[in-house]
Order: sequence, then structure tokens, then C-alpha cells
Amino acid sequence: MKKLKIGFVGVGWMGSVQLKRLTERNDVEVVSLFEINKERGTEVLKSVNLLPSILVTDYNDIITNPDIDAVWLVSPNSFHARQAIAAMKVGKHVFSEKPAATVFDDFCKEIELEKANPNLITFVDYILYFDSMEQRLRDMVSKGEFGQITQIQINYRHPVNITGDKVWKLNKNIMGDAIGMGINHAISVMIFAMASQGKPVSVYATSLKSQIRDFQAEPIYNILIKFDNGATGFCFGNIDNGNGYDAYHNIFGTEGGFVFESQIDRPYKVRYWSNKTTDGKWIRPLDEINAGDLVWPDDTTTPDSGNVVEHQTGSAVGHFIDCIKNKTKSPLSFVNSQIIAEIGWAAQMSAKLKQPVLLPLDWNEAKKFFND
Repeated sequence: MKKLKIGFVGVGWMGSVQLKRLTERNDVEVVSLFEINKERGTEVLKSVNLLPSILVTDYNDIITNPDIDAVWLVSPNSFHARQAIAAMKVGKHVFSEKPAATVFDDFCKEIELEKANPNLITFVDYILYFDSMEQRLRDMVSKGEFGQITQIQINYRHPVNITGDKVWKLNKNIMGDAIGMGINHAISVMIFAMASQGKPVSVYATSLKSQIRDFQAEPIYNILIKFDNGATGFCFGNIDNGNGYDAYHNIFGTEGGFVFESQIDRPYKVRYWSNKTTDGKWIRPLDEINAGDLVWPDDTTTPDSGNVVEHQTGSAVGHFIDCIKNKTKSPLSFVNSQIIAEIGWAAQMSAKLKQPVLLPLDWNEAKKFFND
């Protein structure tokens, strides 16, 4: 089988792990790497047994290379969109770290390009989609184990690393927006958990400037999402500070409920009840001593399982490659995950306008707002 040829962009913390996952496969070949920091690029290439000669100094060398099938973007946030747009215009498939765009006009262009070129495979790396607990939760909701969901809360509180060479994340012009810095992890989890139950129809948000560190964009968000089935979603997000990694879940329905708490010991992190499967009793499925027949496998991951990058990156990489090989659209394509990004844009609008914003987002109104 012909190997998929990859043009890779950016080998920082996340990029170096993804590159390693690619080199472990026998169905792809990384033929070119664009990394501004040549010393870093050379060092990472050697660490994964790739020749330093594939390092290029101009992004155009990636997109003009006729041998390259897909462009892999793990560059700083503000570069994602312009690089994705350039790649899509010349017919390259695109893997993009989240967020797909930090400028609203660029986001619109990405969506338009994918719709105009249905053979292009795109992907936004909302990596928690591949966490095994999240996968199981989606399955439980879709099977009606909790009945009709009426309330769902997904929090994301986790201080983003800004030490050393990470201080660029404080700069609004480079980092884009606080939603794209991590809070959209929580939004993506909520939207995919609710996918079988309802669609989001409005967003109301408040935001707050940084209280601990000097983020130029507001990094504290409180988001309320209304769904067309009447359910309400809440997301409390804070990348300014936090006590460890807090990706708290609390889901309540007419037949049961589900809670995930990252701040307690593993056997007790997850608990749920269901009139249909647990006789209405709370159980802890990670507690192998007391969960009985409802115990989950030992290798079940949760959103805080060690290094999330190491745990889920292989699944994300394999998923995108399989989509290209099978010519199928990913649930995480630019178009299919569009609503997640739109909630982020709508939250920013709502926080400034101090009123709800309807979904799907009115692009004309949004363009006027973000261009003023």
C-alpha cells in the first residue's frame, strides 16, 4: 500500500509527541518538517530517527511539494488558520491542533473551503474525544441510560504553562483567545456527550480578566448553553489558575446521573446511577472491589490520566489517517466540529454584549462584531 506522505509543522511539546506517533506507523512517511527553531527541529528529528535533511525553512516548501498528501499543523495557535487555508487551497488534507482559527474571518474561510472541496479531509484535535471514559459516557447517554438529559456541567480549570519559552501564551495577538486555550476542551466534551440528545441553540457567557497572571485576553469564562431539547449546559472555565487539573463532569437526566471528579483518588473518580442498569443506586465503576459486574476495565482512562498527550495522541493520529485512507469525514473535521468553535466565538460575543447569542451563529453579525 502506498504510504501517506506528511508535511509536518511545529515540534514543540505537543508536536514532538505527534511526530513520534507518526514515525511508529508503517503506513505513513514524514517527508518534510517546517520548524522555525532549527536547533529544536534537528534535535527532534534525530530523536525519532528521521534525517535532519528533511527540515525546511519556509512553509511554502511544504504546501508546494507535490508529494505531500497531508499537512500536519502543530504550530502556535495564531498560525493554524493561515497555514490550513494555504494547504487546503492546494488540495492538501489538514490535521490542525485546536483551535482551528483565532481570527473569525479565517474560521469562516476554513469552513467554506472544506464545503467547496468535499474530498478534503480535515481534523481539529479535540483530544478528549478519544479518552475512553468520554467514549463510554457518550455511549451511555446515546443508549438512554440516564434518560433525557436535563442538565450537564463540564468544567475546565487548569493553569496553562506560561513559564520559560511559553510566555507567548500571554499575548492576545498570538494566543488568539482564552476559549481556544483550553476551555473548548470542556465545550467539546459537552457537545459530543449531548449529540444524541439535542443541539445547542443559544449561548450566554460572562468573562473576567486574569486575576493571578498577566493574560491579555480574558481567561476566565462562565458559559451557559441552551439545547433544543430544553436541557441546560454549564461550563466554568479558568486557565488563569487552578488547583491541579479540574475537568469536573456532572450530568443529570430523567433516569440517572453521572459525576467525574478529577481531584479524588482513582477508584472513586467516577460514579453514576441509572434506573435502567443500577436499580437507581450509585456505583463507582472504577472500584473493582465493589462495582461487581459493572466494573470498567483496568485500562480505562479518564481526562486526567497521567499525560493526556501520551494517552490519546496515538488514537487521534490513527483516526485522522484512517479517515484519509477510507475517504470518510471525521466528527472532528472543520465542518463537523464547527458548532464547538461557534460556541467559543458566541461566548466572546455574549460576554461583551451582556446578552445571549443564538446558534447557529449569524456569520454576518459575528464578522461585524469581531471586525469592529
